[in-house]
Amino acid sequence: MAIEIERKFLLVSESWRAQVHDRQRIVQAYLNDPDAVNKGHGRCSVRVRIAGSNANLNIKSRETGARRQEFEYPIPLSDAESLMTLSCGPVIEKIRHYVNHGGHCWEIDEFSGDNAGLVVAEIELDAVDEVFEKPDWLGCEVTEFPRYYNLALSSKPFSTWSAEEKAC
Repeated sequence: MAIEIERKFLLVSESWRAQVHDRQRIVQAYLNDPDAVNKGHGRCSVRVRIAGSNANLNIKSRETGARRQEFEYPIPLSDAESLMTLSCGPVIEKIRHYVNHGGHCWEIDEFSGDNAGLVVAEIELDAVDEVFEKPDWLGCEVTEFPRYYNLALSSKPFSTWSAEEKAC
């Protein structure tokens, strides 16, 4: 079984930008109904993602928190482009910035489109309780808030959030 252990954080400054060593444009779409999954009527999300010239089909369990089942399979780019047209909601677009810090590679997603203004840092870990060095640009943790998951952003974009929802 494939397990992903990932924690998500907001950022408190732009100083991470000076540490970026790579970036990539990502476009992804969900092939099952995000609202149904978000409301507990589905047990997993199914998405297609195009990152640069690579494409993947991804299945992720619905659990909230740092630990979830995740299965990812490479697919031909032409298949991914065709699958994008079958999406059940808006396409998520973002630039993923890669920053090395404290022995980990942080992925910082800067969203565009209806999610413009949202920037989230993610770190993948080997264990839920793994200790890691927190960079000074890291803000509050949002791992436990499903509204920050890409699946939720496809049905309720950041641009529609209230000020209270945008606060940690």
